[in-house]
Amino acid sequence: MAVEIVLLAPVMMAFMMLVVAGGRYVAVRGDIEAASRDAVRAASLERTEAAAAAIAVDTANAALQNVGRCTNAALGGNFASGGTITVTLSCEVSYDGLGLIGLPGSKTVTITSSAPIDQFRRTG
Repeated sequence: MAVEIVLLAPVMMAFMMLVVAGGRYVAVRGDIEAASRDAVRAASLERTEAAAAAIAVDTANAALQNVGRCTNAALGGNFASGGTITVTLSCEVSYDGLGLIGLPGSKTVTITSSAPIDQFRRTG
């Protein structure tokens, strides 16, 4: 019995650490997707491209306060009536404390969300 526990304990610990790493990745990816979606929606309601870029950055930063290292939101696309704009966010998922199973220190996750601009809306 003692030999079985000695042999299985490291395998079970490695499996649990892998589950934790997967959970971190899924949680951070979900947070980034939500922040990207919120940022592009807020930007699509603005009248000027400069105001849209500023509100996209502010919205993304507010949503990603506890995520870790993230880049500022990048606004792209066609900011005109009937156009589509996109917001791109990149953040790193930290695997600190999980190096025993061979995972790198972090992984970069990049998410892009798009939203249409109302064709009857006046943009500046």
